[in-house]
Amino acid sequence: IEEARSEHSQLKGTLRITTTVEFALAQVVPALEVFRQQQPQLNIHLSTSSTHADLISERFDLAIRLGRMHDSNLRAVQLSTFEVFAVAAPALVEQFAPVSTLAVLESMPTLGHGRVPEMTVTDPAGSEHFYQPKPGTTAIVADNSATLRAFALTGQGVAILPQWLIQEDLDAGRLQRLLADYRFAQQGVYALYPDTRHLPLKVRAFIDFMKGWG
Repeated sequence: IEEARSEHSQLKGTLRITTTVEFALAQVVPALEVFRQQQPQLNIHLSTSSTHADLISERFDLAIRLGRMHDSNLRAVQLSTFEVFAVAAPALVEQFAPVSTLAVLESMPTLGHGRVPEMTVTDPAGSEHFYQPKPGTTAIVADNSATLRAFALTGQGVAILPQWLIQEDLDAGRLQRLLADYRFAQQGVYALYPDTRHLPLKVRAFIDFMKGWG
């Protein structure tokens, strides 16, 4: 009991975190390097999965999740936001050039994300539309962005991917951003934690750190 109390009120013990593999590699691992220097007595248990873990039954202190949050029995704190782009391999873009309207984009082979609902996109005039690929164009659906990126790199379709995941590919010319003057709705990065009366200090410290990091 005393050990549990000290974990609750002090920055020591183990912080149990779950998030996706790609976000862990791109953002959480570099952040934890700095966070652990600041809190050397705190141990980290990081679990990665493309499925959403049950925080209570699996005894996680918090989850970092991306996109839009739905109603939940968990508390959620927004840490940051990020841009998502429509991207494709240059060889595929050439087949449909010029890709200058949303209708052309929606007619191209599409790579779908199994856990991302319909997305809105704002055109250069400021009007909002739903991004709705035409029936029959979505040949591949995957459950994580890293897999969609791999399919996009081999020219198998258009993917809507986070900027933090594909910026190096854009810089190197392996992928091209399509409709750069259109803007897809920004996505959020959220920390979710069980709805408890007293938030453990280690959880609060990590949330505050990630807010500054993002």
